[in-house]
Amino acid sequence: MLAALAVLGFLLLPQTRAAAADDRPAVRLSASQAGKGGSVTVKGTGWRSDALLMMLVCGQAEPGKGVVGGTNSCANSEGRAVTTDKSGAFRKKLPVAEPPAPCPCVVHVATVTGDTQQVDAVLKVAGHPVKALPEQAGGGRLSVLTDTGLEGSSGVLTWFGAPAQRKLEFTVGNVGSAPVKDPVFQVGTSHGVFAPQWEEQQWRGTIAPGKKARITLPVELSAGAHGDYLVSLKFGGKVLAEQPWGVGRPWGVTVFWLLLCVVVPAAVFRIGMAVVDRLRPNRRRSARAGRHRTGRLAELARRLPQLRLPQGALAADRRAAHAAPTTRTQALGGTDTDTGAGAGGPTSSGAAGSGTSGSAAGGPATPLPWFTPDTDPGAPAGRLSAPSDNSPTKGTT
Repeated sequence: MLAALAVLGFLLLPQTRAAAADDRPAVRLSASQAGKGGSVTVKGTGWRSDALLMMLVCGQAEPGKGVVGGTNSCANSEGRAVTTDKSGAFRKKLPVAEPPAPCPCVVHVATVTGDTQQVDAVLKVAGHPVKALPEQAGGGRLSVLTDTGLEGSSGVLTWFGAPAQRKLEFTVGNVGSAPVKDPVFQVGTSHGVFAPQWEEQQWRGTIAPGKKARITLPVELSAGAHGDYLVSLKFGGKVLAEQPWGVGRPWGVTVFWLLLCVVVPAAVFRIGMAVVDRLRPNRRRSARAGRHRTGRLAELARRLPQLRLPQGALAADRRAAHAAPTTRTQALGGTDTDTGAGAGGPTSSGAAGSGTSGSAAGGPATPLPWFTPDTDPGAPAGRLSAPSDNSPTKGTT
């Protein structure tokens, strides 16, 4: 009985090992070598179900050692995203492009969200330069301890779209057997489902085996960035820590554009009105002159009826005008020129205005200045020239 159980366990042992191997993520390529412009089919198994993966062609990488320069050594613009099925498998065609770093090259497949899972498959890019990987000092291994966080606050300029800045502070300990001198960390920032953008930052110092150190690295986002970000820390191809970062919206930029939309049209309207006022000053001056002229005509029309003479005064003035040549002749002969003076004195315009005749006072009346004999030779005898009643200037002299 015991012998039968031993044989059965021996037969089931390879299947158990195969099932354990299938649980780990794996990637296979349809071709081990391809040129720029070609494509390879990537097949994956053992991944989480319904997981979002990113596939990239990277340089300066080797399976088991990771990508030395992070995603900065990958052809990010030619990358492809793929989602696994319920069983954790996928199949996707990936275009081949030359990465910014020299080969050895790999197809780097990693999860975008959730627990980090990544697998590299060797790919030879035809025609791309090859360079040996940089030597890495062995023996020293860093591990992030507690107290990881982002320190700092946003200023007033950040409210108007300036880049948000923070300081990533963390404590690392050397759990290896050799000291770590001037370690180079990779700090990445990601937004939403996009892959992190890694940036290398070197810390100056030496961490002895069994010792720890407090490290501060600057983190900066692009101008106008807002929303939920994730700051990641990587060392030696391994992600050591992740820290969320919520960035507020730059409302100052929105307020600025709203004010600009109100102030600029108002300024343009004011300038336009000033130009219009400059182009029509003569019209305003002529309008003032027209109002002044209209006032003068109204005043003349009001005073003109007071200057008109009665009919009796007009007849007396005509008789005096016929006697005027005789008076002038006597004046030339040396006689008294004041023949028109009688008991009542010389006739004046005031007597004419009262309705009495100059002859009734005892002498010929002096004609008014504007009633003179007609000098036209063709005019009938005794016709006098009189001013027109419609003339507005005669009555004011």
